[in-house]
Amino acid sequence: MPRFVLLYHHCPPDYPRSSHWDFMLEAGDVLRTWALRQLPCSWQEAHHATQQVNAACPPISDANTVAAEHLADHRREYLEFAGELSGNRGYVTRIAAGTYEMPHDSPTECRVLLDGDRIQGNVKLTLADATNEKWIISGTSPI
Repeated sequence: MPRFVLLYHHCPPDYPRSSHWDFMLEAGDVLRTWALRQLPCSWQEAHHATQQVNAACPPISDANTVAAEHLADHRREYLEFAGELSGNRGYVTRIAAGTYEMPHDSPTECRVLLDGDRIQGNVKLTLADATNEKWIISGTSPI
């Protein structure tokens, strides 16, 4: 079964993107990746785990739907990685992980069933614009 991971990327002050979470889905030899500035309100346990390692992390959203920026695919090594990133890009902390099923996958929408240590349930990723960069992630509903 394919795996997923949620990493908290603590970025240095001069980095072009502020600190955020990277939500990654294993897809063959790569990880499909989205950057989240906030977590959906149903991901309380993942947010609490982030606060344990970085009290200055962004607050959790009041909504269960948040913006997601589609990033370039990442290497599968990030499924197990935590630590300092090369090139003065900050460091990442592994917040949640598990396996997933994808009952629907199209160029404009993915529906994913997560079974993880801190995140479980249904997630929907929906393309929000034609650039393929701006997406919306709708947080989990119970299994």
